[in-house]
Amino acid sequence: MEAIGMSADEQIVSLDLERFEESMALSQFAFQFKRSTSELEEIKYNFIHEPADRWAVLIDGQLAAQAAVLNLQTYIAGRPFQMGGVAGVATWPEYRRQGLVGKLLVHALQEMRVKGQTLSFLAPFAFGFYRKFGWGTYTDAKTYTLLVNQLPKRTTYSGKIERVSGYERVAEIYEVYASQFNGSLQRSPLWWERRVSKRKPGQIALFTDIDGNGQGYLIYEVAKRELNIHEFIYLNEEARSALWSFVGQHDSMIERVVVNAPVDDMLTDLLPDPRVKQEIVPYFMARIVDVEAFIKLYPFTGGEEEQFYLKVTDTYAPWNTGEYMIHIDVKGEVNVSRDPQLFKPDNALELEIGDLSTLMLGYRTTAQLSSLNRIRGPLHAINRLHRRIPERTTYLLDFF
Repeated sequence: MEAIGMSADEQIVSLDLERFEESMALSQFAFQFKRSTSELEEIKYNFIHEPADRWAVLIDGQLAAQAAVLNLQTYIAGRPFQMGGVAGVATWPEYRRQGLVGKLLVHALQEMRVKGQTLSFLAPFAFGFYRKFGWGTYTDAKTYTLLVNQLPKRTTYSGKIERVSGYERVAEIYEVYASQFNGSLQRSPLWWERRVSKRKPGQIALFTDIDGNGQGYLIYEVAKRELNIHEFIYLNEEARSALWSFVGQHDSMIERVVVNAPVDDMLTDLLPDPRVKQEIVPYFMARIVDVEAFIKLYPFTGGEEEQFYLKVTDTYAPWNTGEYMIHIDVKGEVNVSRDPQLFKPDNALELEIGDLSTLMLGYRTTAQLSSLNRIRGPLHAINRLHRRIPERTTYLLDFF
């Protein structure tokens, strides 16, 4: 599709391999890093092989701005959704504050809609900037820092822990774990090989139960007397206890442990003294790309047959702006209509696209949005909608 509001000397084009060096020059400048020749070859491999759409704004034939949309999948209430992961957004300084990134984002949203990517995630350089374009915060990053004397007590356990190489035996465990949350990635073998291995180096410790079934794992590294756990994944309490006991076996060589966890994690309930360092910071943002398509796929909670009426405002994806009648049956199956004859304005809930996104992903509840006046409408309709949205914690273990 043609981008909105482009001037005569501006053009949005697909960023192909011929412009790889130009793209890397802009990325290294904008993100203030310098890559070696071997590292650039690694990035080039990803450029060629990772499923993605890459876009550039050319002005008078020169690269002015760029962005990539990775073709990814994410879990919502256990169901995989196609998601466009926006990454690598950059502009040369002489072209900044001319609206080029906004034009790239609008173009990317149009293309994501065509591809059936009903959601989009990104890691913002500035939350306020992307909030203007309809993205809303959807997950936080929680980090514990524990001194050795603050670790959970070691316990005896059935099963065993072994160090393994490669990801074949832990990938299946990850998918079961990730599907319990909203907003975690469904990882492909290429993602494990090219992304996880590079961002999360170190040892892999696998826990198997007495029947030999994998129930949890750690990816971690030790340096300068600190044990940094990149992934602490467990499918049951036995696995969690065993993995913490394994972490405790490193006590003679470390002073502290750093570990990431879901925001509602209850580790402190297991500690003799819960007064440990915890840090929670906003992490990624999410946006519904196509409201009608997303709602039709959304796994609402079962209940009585009923209708909801939504009035959505979306400035930068105008196909979403409008009125929706949503019929949900007893099993949670959905029918959506935009027929104005069926819409009942007196029962309608009104909200912006970013707030709808945080609501449907479970980061905010209807009560929270109502208290901020970000969802408006009859209280009975707000409460009924709350009951149909599955309760899931949002969590993302990856970065892009």
